[in-house]
Amino acid sequence: MSDESLFREVDEEVRKEQIAKIWKRYGNVFVGLSIGIVVAVAGLKGWQYWQRMQAENAGSAYFAAATLQEDKQTEQALAAFEALAKGSHTGYATLARFRVADALAAEGKRDEAVKAYDALAADSSLDKSLRDAARVRAAYLLADTASANALTKRLSGLDAKDSPWRDTVNEIIAVASYRAGDYGDADRRMNEVMASPDLTSAARQRAQIFLQVLQPHIAKQAKAK
Repeated sequence: MSDESLFREVDEEVRKEQIAKIWKRYGNVFVGLSIGIVVAVAGLKGWQYWQRMQAENAGSAYFAAATLQEDKQTEQALAAFEALAKGSHTGYATLARFRVADALAAEGKRDEAVKAYDALAADSSLDKSLRDAARVRAAYLLADTASANALTKRLSGLDAKDSPWRDTVNEIIAVASYRAGDYGDADRRMNEVMASPDLTSAARQRAQIFLQVLQPHIAKQAKAK
């Protein structure tokens, strides 16, 4: 046997002895770590499966409730959406809360619908865009009864120049101003809507009709001065 082979054999024996010592001392730790990793992976896979099943079940329940609403089975749809709104799947629960408010509004239960929208608007766990949408929907329901000042307070900040809700807010408050006989404010707001570069064709048509309705009132007020 050459010296090189002898050294290699001795080196291997030393390594085996070291490994045996390490295993004897830390073997239980290695086994525990291995079991922990297996359990953690199994738990993660189980959690992912549970989440997927929850999402699928929530999705099925949501679309079933939406179908009931489309079929004019409003009471059943409302009950289904209310149950889903209390569920654990945050996304569908939030959608269901909006649909509950929509269904209440469709049923003519304005105060209850406004309350439901206000609850969404006040929910800090929701994205700001969703809270703002809830504020605007509540204001729409109040446009025929609330004062322009009350609506302005409700929609504070959403009429800023960089707000995507600016045109909608102006339209809502203009309705309230018109009811109160403040035709000048209504005219100013609707002209701001008309000047918006991002105005949809439907919104432009509404603004044009509104301005036509306003003109005789504004002319009458100007003549009276």
